Amino acid sequence: MASASYHISNLLEKMTSSDKDFRFMATNDLMSELQKDSIKLDDDSERKVVKMILKLLEDKNGEVQNLAVKCLGPLVSKVKEYQVETIVDTLCTNMLADKEQLRDISSIGLKTVIGELPPASSGSALAASVCKKITGRLTSAIAKQEDVSVQLEALDIMADMLCRQGGLLVNFHPSILSCLLPQLTSPRLAVRKRTIIALGHLVMSCGNLVFVDLIEHLLSELSRNDSMSTTRTYIQCIAAISRQAGHGSYLEKIIPLVVKFCNIDDDELREYCIQAFESFVRRCPKEVYPHVGTVISICLKYLTYDPNYNYDDEDEDENAMDADGADEDYQGSDDEYSDDDDMSWKVRRAAAKCLDAVVSTRHEMLPEFYRTVSPALIARFKEREENVKADVFHAYLSLLKQTRPAQSWLCDPDAMEQGETPLTMLQNQVPMIVKALHKQMKEKSVKTRQCCFNMLTELVNVLPGALTQHIPVLVPGIIFSLNDKSSSSNLKIDALSCLYVVLCNHQPQVFHPHVQALVPPVVACVGDPFYKITSEALLVSQQLVKVIRPLDQPERDTFDASPYITDLFTCTIKRLKAADIDQEVKERAISCMGQIICNLGDSLGDDLPGTLHIFLERLKNEITRLTTVKALTLIAGSTLKIDLRPILDEAVPILASFLRKNQRALKLSTLAALDILVKNYSDSVTPAMIDAGGALSAMLEFFQALVGTGTSSLGYMDLLRMLTGPVYAQSAALTHKQSYYSIAKCVAALTRACPDEGPAVVGQFIQDVKNSRSTDSIRLLALLSLGEVGHHVDLSGQPELKTVILDAFSSSSEEVKSAASYALGSIAVGNLPEYLPFVLGEISGQPKRQYLLLHSLKEIISSASVTGLKPYVEGVWTLLLKHCECAEEGTRNVVAECLGKLTLIDPETLLPRLKGYLLSGSSYARSSVVTAVKFTISDHPQTIDPLLKNCIGDFLKTLEDPDLNVRRVALVTFNSAAHNKPSLIRDLLDTVLPHLYNETKVRKELIREVEMGPFKHTVDDGLDIRKAAFECMYTLLDSCLDRLDIFEFLNHVEDGLKDHYDIKGRVRVPSLSNNHLHTVCQPLSVSLSLSLSHPVSLPQVKANSVKQEFEKQDELKRSAMRAVVALLTIPEAEKSPLMSEFQSQISSNPELAAIFENIQRDSSSANMESMDTS
Repeated sequence: MASASYHISNLLEKMTSSDKDFRFMATNDLMSELQKDSIKLDDDSERKVVKMILKLLEDKNGEVQNLAVKCLGPLVSKVKEYQVETIVDTLCTNMLADKEQLRDISSIGLKTVIGELPPASSGSALAASVCKKITGRLTSAIAKQEDVSVQLEALDIMADMLCRQGGLLVNFHPSILSCLLPQLTSPRLAVRKRTIIALGHLVMSCGNLVFVDLIEHLLSELSRNDSMSTTRTYIQCIAAISRQAGHGSYLEKIIPLVVKFCNIDDDELREYCIQAFESFVRRCPKEVYPHVGTVISICLKYLTYDPNYNYDDEDEDENAMDADGADEDYQGSDDEYSDDDDMSWKVRRAAAKCLDAVVSTRHEMLPEFYRTVSPALIARFKEREENVKADVFHAYLSLLKQTRPAQSWLCDPDAMEQGETPLTMLQNQVPMIVKALHKQMKEKSVKTRQCCFNMLTELVNVLPGALTQHIPVLVPGIIFSLNDKSSSSNLKIDALSCLYVVLCNHQPQVFHPHVQALVPPVVACVGDPFYKITSEALLVSQQLVKVIRPLDQPERDTFDASPYITDLFTCTIKRLKAADIDQEVKERAISCMGQIICNLGDSLGDDLPGTLHIFLERLKNEITRLTTVKALTLIAGSTLKIDLRPILDEAVPILASFLRKNQRALKLSTLAALDILVKNYSDSVTPAMIDAGGALSAMLEFFQALVGTGTSSLGYMDLLRMLTGPVYAQSAALTHKQSYYSIAKCVAALTRACPDEGPAVVGQFIQDVKNSRSTDSIRLLALLSLGEVGHHVDLSGQPELKTVILDAFSSSSEEVKSAASYALGSIAVGNLPEYLPFVLGEISGQPKRQYLLLHSLKEIISSASVTGLKPYVEGVWTLLLKHCECAEEGTRNVVAECLGKLTLIDPETLLPRLKGYLLSGSSYARSSVVTAVKFTISDHPQTIDPLLKNCIGDFLKTLEDPDLNVRRVALVTFNSAAHNKPSLIRDLLDTVLPHLYNETKVRKELIREVEMGPFKHTVDDGLDIRKAAFECMYTLLDSCLDRLDIFEFLNHVEDGLKDHYDIKGRVRVPSLSNNHLHTVCQPLSVSLSLSLSHPVSLPQVKANSVKQEFEKQDELKRSAMRAVVALLTIPEAEKSPLMSEFQSQISSNPELAAIFENIQRDSSSANMESMDTS
């Protein structure tokens, strides 16, 4: 410590030197010392350092002054509180000094000090006292209007302090407000602007009384409307308050005033009024809802507001009669008017941005938007001001993004029955859009052309095939940008990206007339020196190959591709051979060449073997191997039967080695490649290639193809020994239970391929089950193999089989019992008349084995053919009904699954019967029936769907059932419908949602205390039903988002965040796609404050708690961090002070920070993976 003080004394001495360089270096060294964590100053050193730094702020040399200001940051956190107050006092005094340079440097110093203070949430006494000291001095500086530059600096610092530390100044808020309000009428516009910024930050932390005073003042001043200049300021202020605070309570009084001012002939005022509307729409969506119609009509009116320009001469097609007059008028006005005076473009831009906000936040009004907003925006694509035009395009892009259907709604069979859907309305407007874009695509402006390409890309993504009739009009525009020497790189990338999407989403024949024009510019782009253009062009080339020779439509393949093959091959092979290029280009060159060989390989002649050898080299490279495996799969599956013999000898062993790699995507792609190679090239596969046969246990078709090749030492018994060897050789069980099922399926596949070998092998398996010395693993494999073989082959000729399987029901191993149950059901499928009556008889006569036998019956119903089962339906139905009131829940669930799957066989007869049992007096029977409905719903179309849609409402009425368990299973069934087939329940949501939300509430009557010895334990019987309710809500966000009132939805989510930790963990924010984000983000941003106040307020687990409690706590922390990561996807979320503060809380907690980083990493890698798989 002494040495540090001595060192600092030396530095302080040098700072008094007359040589500015000495002073500069000494100050620089002092800053380095202050930044060290280890430094400790005694009282005397503190006083000297503070005094010297404050003195250097008045130094004659600017560089020394700047360094002294930078020292203030680390100094504040190293000295005692009274020294910080000394610093602040001096800075405040200097800020009011006569010297301008000293004022400026002191202002920077104050901002530095405020920036270094701990956040308001930390409860720091230092921050509170410093802010209070500064506030008094600032308010007096702002109130004195003698020196504008002092005022501006004071306002700037006040805004900064309110933003960072507003919560500490609650007692000062009234005085701050009374000092700020008069500045709104300052003669200097700069003062007004900074006052508005400060007021915006004030409302984020002020109490309701201060907020009411501010709004009442603004309303009374607006009503008086003393001068146009102050009216503009007040409108701007209201917009800023709305933008920062999101308070909508006064909108009913404010909006009529703003509407009134829109009609005054003042362009600047109109712009501010429309900007205010935009902030209301974005930040107060709930309160602005009744006025949205008014806002839209005002925006549409001013979107075309261009009083100084006549567009008629550009619309000769539509207005031929008026064209001549328009030209004359325009010519006349040009002499007396200058564009520099024209402010109307700002009004149009504000109108376009406001429409963008409305479209982005009001998903439920899409049909209305397509009737009114869409035609107006299309008509304004001709806008003459480039910035305004870009905003018009952006608004239309937002409309398209809102229209893009979520995946689960795409195949909604009812969508077309609803008459004019947004998609059909958009389809009808496509000709108008194309006509408007056609002119713009040849514009000089790069920005305009980029907007056109973005628009076309989004349009085709929303409506695949929409441009079929318009390709001849659009292709020249795309080629124009690709060939334009003055085009920027980004424009070319956008043009190629647009062309790619258009090629992917239309029939190949549409492009055949244009291939001659398209190939040269695309080939030129593949040779472009900029890797991003090359990469995008290779993607387009790959798609062009599919267009010029579509293999999936051979009957329509009348187009002559030969003139283009050489160009496409030459440009791609050049990129494929290059080793020193970007990774993305390498991968896309491999994919493109794979497509060329797949579709045009028969035309490549001598070039083919050499190209395949390049693929072999890429297969050996870790970076490119996955892409190469996919390309080889494509080539091997080609209908052209490409000759792969030159590389098979080397390629197959390499592929086999990939199955041992710890990379899931590589394994899956390799299995697909090997499967197709064995199917299509079995005559070229040799034993040497497939030494790795045992690793291919999951490849059933591979084994069938392999045994069919008749290769020596790979016959039926050889392969069987390879497959079952690991089980018979080991005394311990295999690591993965799934392995037994996979091996059994392979055994069955081999046996089907060699039926003569079957009886002997089946006999051996029966003996293995009977043998008392067999391990459980051998019994398990033998039973599963018998089941898989018996599924396809009639085993009724084996007299011992029934007895052996029933005896296995008594095994001590649960896995053997389960396998025996599965085997009996699966064998019965192979001969229903023999085995089904036997199983039914056993269910009735063996109550102790009932559960396992019912599982066998479930297997029969699930796997047998409908025609085979029909004669037995009545008998099975009657038997099941006897057991649906069983007190054992596990048995009831199996019965329910059997009832549901049986109903699918004859829905017209059985579904009404099922519905009839809803009136049963037994709650067990009602719960079984509702659960049975769950098993009639699947994610693909079925004959039961129309019948189910008509009566699912009756089943869901059980959400009002008095029995808690019946309501819970009703929620589970509802969740299944919402997930697998949302069309069944979409129209019922208005009646179902109130009951669903009702089940999210904590019910005190369901909470009871249980005594466990000396301890009392609280049990909440409503926990399971609340879990089920939140699961349903989560599913609805994915499948029925457009039918939800997001505000009401979020109210229940917020309640869930205060619930038991099992519930908190389920209150998830889903992984939202962009079109979802548009809808959910607005209310989420409004609720951000509430959402942020709960996730990390975690109850502490006691030190002596059991391991599970700690695990639950950890999972809850992960859920909270997942929610935060999802909240951060909201546009501009990071700008929210609440979010910033919340993130700093997370960063300051090492455990939460580590979890947060992991989840962020997982989230970004998941996004990358989804992009890859798409």
